[in-house]
Amino acid sequence: MKTLNDMLSHDRFAAEAGVELLEVREGYAKARMLVTDKHLNGGGVCQGGALFTLADLAFAAVANSRNLLTLSLNANITFLRAVSSGYVYAEAVETFNHAKIPFIEVRITNEEGCPVAVFTSSGYRKKTELNLESLM
Repeated sequence: MKTLNDMLSHDRFAAEAGVELLEVREGYAKARMLVTDKHLNGGGVCQGGALFTLADLAFAAVANSRNLLTLSLNANITFLRAVSSGYVYAEAVETFNHAKIPFIEVRITNEEGCPVAVFTSSGYRKKTELNLESLM
């Protein structure tokens, strides 16, 4: 059975970072990552690229949830609060569904639900069907 989760599990960089999908449905996804020593920068807090990777995988899940191959056109992230340990969660929502260019917002929070970062991205939907049997 081919699922979106199976497809995204081949994202080796996100897997190496420890990103895991918790939930995917059409237009929505939730992922998490446990911040460990390998994620910390020289200042002792989670490196921005690690948070970007978490958000990017959540984006990919939402963007591809309509069974069409969708690739990122652009992305922007704003960091709001530093994190040095524990789980961080990314909730991605498709705020604008267009046949070719969806717009997705991802909010990253810490274990207490406090905002850590906001990521926005638009994608480009190709005509390539993914032939998914299910999302998760």
